[in-house]
Amino acid sequence: MPKLDADPEMPLDPSSLDPADWDAFRRLAHSALDDAIDYVRDVRRRPVWQALPEDVKQRLNEPLPAVPQGIENTYRNFRELVLPYATGNIHPRFWGWVHGTGLTTGIISEMLAAAMNSNCGGRDHGALYVERKVVDWCRQIVGYPDSASGLMVSGTSMGTLIGLAVARNAATGGSVRAGGVAKTCNSFVTYASSEAHSSLARALELLGLGHNSLHRIVVDDSFAINPVALRQAIHEDRRAGRRPFCVVGCAGTVNTGAIDNLTMLTEICESEKLWFHVDAAFAGLCALRGSLAGLVQGIERSDSVSFDFHKWMYIQYDAGCVLVRDGRLHKNTFATRPDYLQHWERGLAGGGEWFTDFGPELSRGFRALKVWFALKTYGTEKFGEMIEKNIQQARYLAQLVKSNPMLELLAPPTLNIVCFRYRGFQLENEELDSLNRDIVAELQIRGIAAPSTTCIHGKLSIRVAITNHRSRREDFDLLVNSVIMLAKERCC
Repeated sequence: MPKLDADPEMPLDPSSLDPADWDAFRRLAHSALDDAIDYVRDVRRRPVWQALPEDVKQRLNEPLPAVPQGIENTYRNFRELVLPYATGNIHPRFWGWVHGTGLTTGIISEMLAAAMNSNCGGRDHGALYVERKVVDWCRQIVGYPDSASGLMVSGTSMGTLIGLAVARNAATGGSVRAGGVAKTCNSFVTYASSEAHSSLARALELLGLGHNSLHRIVVDDSFAINPVALRQAIHEDRRAGRRPFCVVGCAGTVNTGAIDNLTMLTEICESEKLWFHVDAAFAGLCALRGSLAGLVQGIERSDSVSFDFHKWMYIQYDAGCVLVRDGRLHKNTFATRPDYLQHWERGLAGGGEWFTDFGPELSRGFRALKVWFALKTYGTEKFGEMIEKNIQQARYLAQLVKSNPMLELLAPPTLNIVCFRYRGFQLENEELDSLNRDIVAELQIRGIAAPSTTCIHGKLSIRVAITNHRSRREDFDLLVNSVIMLAKERCC
């Protein structure tokens, strides 16, 4: 056997990109790690968000570097020009959109993933075994059989695209891969509620079906899809010569957190012979808590499902998962093996199934490591506990709103999202919309809190989406008091 290099002190090749002084690099790396830990530990001492000053934007708008600036100088630039001006979603009072807050385990796991620099498209190495195990754990969380397949993706947007690609392939018997959509997918129709995420329409566009193929169904008073209207739409479309092929259920709508009746949707899809995909971006993880699992009952009977770890499991971006009940159909949708990617029983080209056969990407990062670290460190019971805590916080905020005559609750909180507005003063609806928009902007600009906005029943809403493991009840007290204070500042 050839002798391996064993001397780490061998002279460095001057053309190498590795450090010339490993000890100096170690000191800088330790300093950066200390800064990262302090940055998270001291998050309450900083504003939630602050805008980049113009001079910082100008300094970041530098020419393409042709000559070395050095890692020390580069790190100083980062610490001065980038680090202070983050989105703010690690802060306890960040409740905008549905952003997770990140975990301290992610600091370590992301660093180690960078050191390994694994390509998780395939081959026989440790990172693939970690991802397979994480996918297996995901199957258990959702309630899918062992025969189901899955892979880590950037998020539910990509997961929905993959799930619908499998649905499209299954509906055409695989002929769409060769013949394209023009010959095989004419008049296909997908169904989802009027509250479904915009990524669904984009997925249909990318799949060549077009967003006009999406039939949006009215919702009930709880903002969940109306199953009677869904059945009627399917039958009417068939009579008109269109081809229903897929229903997308929502487990946690983006506006209000509403959950469709997944069991009823499953039964409709089974009786109508349609593919059933579930967009479970954040609420799918209610399955981790026994007292909440009933909210997503029926998800285990779907044909495919996608959800995010970077939302309600608080893991660093990006980390999503897509699962397909029939692993054979999943693989048939994507598998391609050119000569340079042949699989062998022995050596690095072995290792069982390759993830590149289950999605559009050949080059894939080691996303699974941060999920593996988090699940092993905290366990599912702890995450379920934190999810329930966020739901309780939403109810607490809703009660604060209902008990204050200056505020109006615009939708009952199904889960973790509270939509309300300031309604004091005798103002028309458009004026109230403008006032509440300004209140949200001021909350953000002053670094007090970061909610977002949406529209509920034609009224602009202050939208508080709580996927934050650092929030406390006093943070919501501060939010309500600040909303009232800012409204009075503007109107008095």
